[in-house]
Amino acid sequence: MKASISIEDKKDFVRWLLSQHQMKMRESMWILNYIAGHDQIMKYVHFVDNAEGCPRGLVLTSHGVDDEPFRFFKGNIVTTDPEKAFHDIRLNWDEEIYIQLHFPGVVTSPQYALVREDSPFQELLITDSDKQIAAQFLDSAVAHFSKEKLLVEIDAALDDYDEARFQELMEQFKQYS
Repeated sequence: MKASISIEDKKDFVRWLLSQHQMKMRESMWILNYIAGHDQIMKYVHFVDNAEGCPRGLVLTSHGVDDEPFRFFKGNIVTTDPEKAFHDIRLNWDEEIYIQLHFPGVVTSPQYALVREDSPFQELLITDSDKQIAAQFLDSAVAHFSKEKLLVEIDAALDDYDEARFQELMEQFKQYS
């Protein structure tokens, strides 16, 4: 978990974002400027990779990215009307708001990394593919460990001149080849 991000860091990031990237909707820029101009709102702003599942979220996209330009949601209500979002932010300034941004280089941006937070509402999704990869990794690790252990036992059998034990262990070892 990341330490709390300062209001000043968030404001600096918004200024940087607006100076470097043109939002698809000019109203997105107005909302970001409004938020950055009010510390009491900025205190409740969280920049997250995925605002889905958050109680109140804003998705903003800049030019150069193929994604929806603007989306605001609160609970089950979703709108693409920036005015409704602006009024909700203005009237409910003391409610947490999670902002998901789409701009070129978002994944590698050091400026974004500074203010990015993990969403507390994001469930850890483990796909079947992830489970299969994990199982393969575990199987491989167990096989490697077993093979190494067997080699140590083979060495011990050789050191003890125990030919019967050596033959038995070599038969087991052949299964790994």
